[in-house]
Amino acid sequence: MKYPILYRKRFIPDECVLLKNDVILECTQSIIVTKWTTIKKRCDLASGYSCYYLDRGYKISKFLKDDGSLLCWYCDIITYDYNPEQNTLLVIDLLADVKIYPDGKIKVVDLDELSEAFEKRLIDEPLLKKSLLSLNKLLNDLYEGGIEPLAAPIEMHTE
Repeated sequence: MKYPILYRKRFIPDECVLLKNDVILECTQSIIVTKWTTIKKRCDLASGYSCYYLDRGYKISKFLKDDGSLLCWYCDIITYDYNPEQNTLLVIDLLADVKIYPDGKIKVVDLDELSEAFEKRLIDEPLLKKSLLSLNKLLNDLYEGGIEPLAAPIEMHTE
């Protein structure tokens, strides 16, 4: 896959955004590593790096504060749709997320949004199952090896 144009689709809120601030640092069939700045100004988060694990159904992001220090690792459950004719990659946020704090604490978040999206028929049963299975895969990967192996593609671009 050549470097695609990246879009992010969310169900809650309903939006599709061109990730114009993302710079692709690495792109293979199974991963894409990006460097980015926030789309909207925030007081807690300034920039970061992301690694899309396309074959695993999740994205690992290193969230950085203004001073460059680690805010947290943020893991999104995703799926995607690649259009080879337009060379676009639509990354679809499947709502469930995992935060990993600098002290190592892990917190699963937004399962209420996943339930709400299914209840309101914003997502169908196959997407609900995909989200839960990818969340399970991510948690198992984190419990087995920690964040370090998943963060390695990002860290090699930040040193």
